[in-house]
Amino acid sequence: MSASTAVLKSEFRLFTREPFSLFWIVVFPPLLLTIIGLIPAFREPSEQAGGARTVDLYVPVSVLLAMIMAGIQTLPPILSGYRERGILRRMSTTPVRPVSLLAAQIVLHGAAAVGGALLAIAVGRLAFDVPLPGHLSGYAVALLLGALSALALGAAVSAVTPTTKATTVVGSIVFFPMMFVAGVWVPVQVMPDVLQRVVEYFPFGAAAQALQQAAEGGWPEAAHLGVTAAWAAVLIAAAARWFRWE
Repeated sequence: MSASTAVLKSEFRLFTREPFSLFWIVVFPPLLLTIIGLIPAFREPSEQAGGARTVDLYVPVSVLLAMIMAGIQTLPPILSGYRERGILRRMSTTPVRPVSLLAAQIVLHGAAAVGGALLAIAVGRLAFDVPLPGHLSGYAVALLLGALSALALGAAVSAVTPTTKATTVVGSIVFFPMMFVAGVWVPVQVMPDVLQRVVEYFPFGAAAQALQQAAEGGWPEAAHLGVTAAWAAVLIAAAARWFRWE
């Protein structure tokens, strides 16, 4: 067994012992979709949404919510905690490199986020007859870019905050605006035109539009995919530049 595989297995055991983290990533997004879908008015076509139902629009939002929870709420405190407690510094003296631990956390949180996203899609389809994404490959690309942006944002937050407490505070400050631009409170598609154009410059606003376009059967606009990918690249570069192992 390689050192990286051993770290991944160890972190997986620790990750599964954190039921609250798993709840917010895997259970909360489909639960929110269920609550939305149980409201009768949200199961009726809306002129403001171009004939779509509100519950239809909230499936991509729930998918993004799983990414945001994993990337911003649960990943940064773990990375900062390992650094603050000196775990990464001690690992640097062993054959296991700290980057293996970082990679394991990203893989586990990314997998949990994808699991939450798939569960939200399944709930939408089985409980509320929301059609499956019409363009599966386009949906998958938008989903993966959104997940990469969320995880990169979380890594960047942990890179610029010196302690776990600071990471939690900054993560919360970032979390609520990202919830808004992702359309958790108001779906992007029903926002005023000016506000839509503004949020589309943010990673989750662009990803929300890309997911919805793929859900409707078309390939997402290059601009939306490009914005999401650009944010992911910038945030990865920032995390790599500023992250300290001790």
